[in-house]
Amino acid sequence: MADYRYPSSTKGGAQTRILLSLIGIMINVMLAFLMDKMGMPLFLDAIGTIAVAAVGGLFPGILTAVMTNAICGIFDQNAVYFGFLNALIAIFTVWYIRKFSQKKISSFIMYILIVAFVSGSISAVINWNLLDGAQVAKNSETTELFASIIGGNLFLAYYIYTLLRNILDKGLSAAVAWLLLILIPDNKLHRLERGNWKQEPLSRDEILKLKVWGKDTRHSMGRRTTAIVISTSLILIVVTGWIGFGLYFNNTKQEKTIDALNALRLSADVIDPEKINGFIAAGEDAEGYLETQELLRKIKRASGSVENMFFVKFEKNAGRRIFDLNSDKGEAIPVKIDYDEDFLEYLPQFLAGENVQPLEHGSMRHWTRSIFYPIKDSGGRVVCYGVADISITNMQGYMKSFMTKAFFILLGFFILVIAHNLWVTNVTMVYPIRSMAKCVNDFSNLGYGQEQLDKNVKSIRALKIETQDEVEELYNSICNMTLNLSEQMRDLRRLSDTTAKMQDGLIVTMADMVENRDSDTGAHIQKTAAYVKIIVEGLQKKGYYAEKIDAKFISDVVRSAPLHDIGKINIPDAVLNKPGKLTDEEFEIIKTHTTVGKKIMEDAISTVMGENYLKEARNMAAYHHERWDGKGYPDGLHGEIIPLSARIMAVADVFDALTSPRVYKPAFPLDKALDIIKEGKGTQFDPKCVEVFLDNIPEVKVVLKKYNRTM
Repeated sequence: MADYRYPSSTKGGAQTRILLSLIGIMINVMLAFLMDKMGMPLFLDAIGTIAVAAVGGLFPGILTAVMTNAICGIFDQNAVYFGFLNALIAIFTVWYIRKFSQKKISSFIMYILIVAFVSGSISAVINWNLLDGAQVAKNSETTELFASIIGGNLFLAYYIYTLLRNILDKGLSAAVAWLLLILIPDNKLHRLERGNWKQEPLSRDEILKLKVWGKDTRHSMGRRTTAIVISTSLILIVVTGWIGFGLYFNNTKQEKTIDALNALRLSADVIDPEKINGFIAAGEDAEGYLETQELLRKIKRASGSVENMFFVKFEKNAGRRIFDLNSDKGEAIPVKIDYDEDFLEYLPQFLAGENVQPLEHGSMRHWTRSIFYPIKDSGGRVVCYGVADISITNMQGYMKSFMTKAFFILLGFFILVIAHNLWVTNVTMVYPIRSMAKCVNDFSNLGYGQEQLDKNVKSIRALKIETQDEVEELYNSICNMTLNLSEQMRDLRRLSDTTAKMQDGLIVTMADMVENRDSDTGAHIQKTAAYVKIIVEGLQKKGYYAEKIDAKFISDVVRSAPLHDIGKINIPDAVLNKPGKLTDEEFEIIKTHTTVGKKIMEDAISTVMGENYLKEARNMAAYHHERWDGKGYPDGLHGEIIPLSARIMAVADVFDALTSPRVYKPAFPLDKALDIIKEGKGTQFDPKCVEVFLDNIPEVKVVLKKYNRTM
């Protein structure tokens, strides 16, 4: 059997999407750079985004948006914070184009107003609270003018100004995208869309049907994949943000520590170690003390990192602070410093004049690091230590600012990753597997009729899944399996039809053997079979005996009708072909053809393990001479107790006997025969069988014309 693999219909689709995004990014960056250098009040960094989203779809639009702002960050450091906003514009653009007609000018204007309002509002709030928007507003003549008009509210003026800029900016961007949608032919747009798929593209209605079909799935692959992608992306963002904050914190701490050390080194050059004992003894009255203290204060003020700086001589019971650098108003020197318990473990190092590592203390709200620098005399002995405290006051504020900025930077990339992963998983796994599952489900639920099987094979092959992975291998296996099953069922049906024809041929042969013994029954089995078919189909059309009559019952009755007189094979020729009236004894012999026929059919049923059509042959052979009123033979059955197939055959058999010539009578005219049938309605025959027979006289005449040439 052929292996059904399809040539790639989406070859180059990914490259086309990337190329489209690169063009959009290039347009955005170039225009944004020109606007920045020219000092224009426009951004024009969304023209490519809107155009690519409108033409190429969701992921190319988001890719264009996020990468545009990442690159624009080279010449505009604030641009990186707005990648997410550009991505939201791309998402809204795709949704809006699908939802509303772009041929209406009202839809076009509404799109501009919505995008401008949302983007303007978000950018105004971010700029004002996170970036330099407030400072820009204070230095902007336009904003000051707006503020004077509306009563001095600078933020409101800045907000209005930002909205107006966005209306103009997004209006120009939307106009370009709108023109592209008009100018680009629909077939090219379709090819761009097709390039996104790994199978025959699904329409929005088909995607909706797949979702509805799979809504009862307990754990949907789509929902599970979405949850995995989103949770993974969030974890990456949290981890990245935390690592980034840690790096930021450590870097800040390192910078401040180096600055403090430099301040202490410079202070060590200012202080004369030989005068330290004199400074401790006389304080401000010591020669050079005040001059040294003032120089140290200048060094402290020059350092942007040192919060507190002092010099102390550590003694066994207490420390002696030598200079006061924290206020212009002096205090008595030296100041005694009592040691707390936490400090005592480090005291031996200070007493020994060792280099002591910085000590940290405090909390996130006020973290402090103390740096120690030994000041030595000419003999290399430590005479005192310079101590500089650095702090990152209110670390929560630093963290909030950093995390907020990191959030907006990463949000755009988060949206990009989510869009890419969801689209990739949808087109490579979710949609192909769900499409295959639905087709296989239809294959098993819609029946095994050959026409339905062929239709299912075509529907599965029409998916044309081309993921180039295990999913495609599974798809090809399903295609081959369903095709093989369809062909096997076709072969089985051919074999079954051949077998049925052989069986029918044997039935007709057997019936002919019996009929040939009867000198004047002329095509009796063919005509009765035709009349039986007319009656049983007529009953079905009228809904009579609906619980009994189905396609199989009709087939069984029509196929086995020729065997209704099989019992005549046991009737002597002298009786069977007697030209005159039968005696009572001879008639009793004739009547035995029903019981003999029943036994022959039961023996056949036992031999072929109970074929259903032979069961109906038995019923017709045994009971086609029973009467509706119970006066028939062999068992005197009445009404619906008589098997339906036998009641049908009774009408067909008598009508053919009436309209056919016999050795003992000529053929009755059609009208006379019909009158006799009518008279037997409700007495000899089932009224419903007579009714449908009389309703189909045109078909009856066709049978008569075919077999009774002389009538």
